[in-house]
Order: sequence, then structure tokens, then C-alpha cells
Amino acid sequence: MKRRIALTLLCIVTALLQTAWPEALCVASIGPNLAVILTASFALMCGSRTGMLMGFWTGMLIDLFSGGRVGFYALIYAWTGFLAGFAYRIFYDDDIKTPMLLIGLSDLLCGLYQYIGSFLLRGRIHFFFYLGRIIIPELIYTVILGVFVYQLNYLINKKTIRGYFSV
Repeated sequence: MKRRIALTLLCIVTALLQTAWPEALCVASIGPNLAVILTASFALMCGSRTGMLMGFWTGMLIDLFSGGRVGFYALIYAWTGFLAGFAYRIFYDDDIKTPMLLIGLSDLLCGLYQYIGSFLLRGRIHFFFYLGRIIIPELIYTVILGVFVYQLNYLINKKTIRGYFSV
């Protein structure tokens, strides 16, 4: 029960930070993708199912809070969590390189999906402009912030997980 409450609060806080206060985290009008950090980190620590559920609910809250197309970000982050969960078997607790690589790849995948769903389908085909001005700076900022946010997510996961000997 404690774990579900903690994960629900993480989804809500992440969605609020991503939609309600984006200018608080932006540098040069580029903000980090906190939903990718949350989704990829929990997918890596807990597997595809948890990553997919965290991604879906965070994405759904982002869709509802932003007033855009309902289900667009929910689908992006659910797929991201599902695919990132495949690295669950090769994850080691003391290694920071695997989570940062996974967060970077997940952000690149989300950026490409956003480009296809938001720009390419409307006839805007300036891919390299979008890649250089939006996707790559967001990826770098997300990975840098991901180093710190991942450590917080890791602590929350360790404190709320039920082990064999916990009460």
C-alpha cells in the first residue's frame, strides 16, 4: 500500500512539474523530460510491467493537465516504459552508466515519436532542425538531470519495496 501511494505521488508530481511549472525547469526554452526519467528508471529497477504502468499514468496525467490530445503522451510513455523494462535483467545497483544510457535512449525515442506525431503528420518535414534545436538539447538536459533524479527514484524504490524479511 505504501508503495502504491509513493508511486502515485511520483506520477502526479512529475506530471505537475512537466505541465504546470515548465518554466521553472527550463534553460534556454528547453526543459527536461521528467516523465522519461521516471518511466525509464522504474522500468529499469522493476521491469516492463511497472515501467509501462508508470509511463501510462504519468502520460495520461500530462495529457489531462496540458489539455492536448488525450492518450498521446500516455502511449509514448507506456511504450517507453515497456521497452526500457527489457534492460531490467542486466541492471546492477551500483552502476550509473546503464540508467543514464537508458534514459538517453528513451528520451531520443520519445523525441522522435513526438516529432512524427506532432510535426511530420502535419507536413512539417524539417527533421534536422527539430533534431538539433529540440531533441538533442532536451536529451542532454534530461540525462544531466537524470543523474540526480534517478538517485532519488532509486532511494524511493528501495524504501518502498517489499523484501522477503520485511514486515
